[in-house]
Amino acid sequence: MKNEMQFKEFVSQYCEVSAEDMTDEMRFREDLGFSSFDFMAFMGELEDTFDIELDESLVVNIRTIGEALSLLHSIPQEA
Repeated sequence: MKNEMQFKEFVSQYCEVSAEDMTDEMRFREDLGFSSFDFMAFMGELEDTFDIELDESLVVNIRTIGEALSLLHSIPQEA
């Protein structure tokens, strides 16, 4: 994941909120309208799109945009 805006643009494809209007405090379920199934499908597509692998035990605890960004920033970047 190269940057925060790139992630928010990806999220905006799955909800009614524009990337520019998203804040790190926004919650996927309550603020962006994701169901649990939507969120897990979204994370799977995120892995495929950006060629990353996410630890499912960490993903299930993500509630906000900021938490997702923190997890993505913790993934080692390939050179």
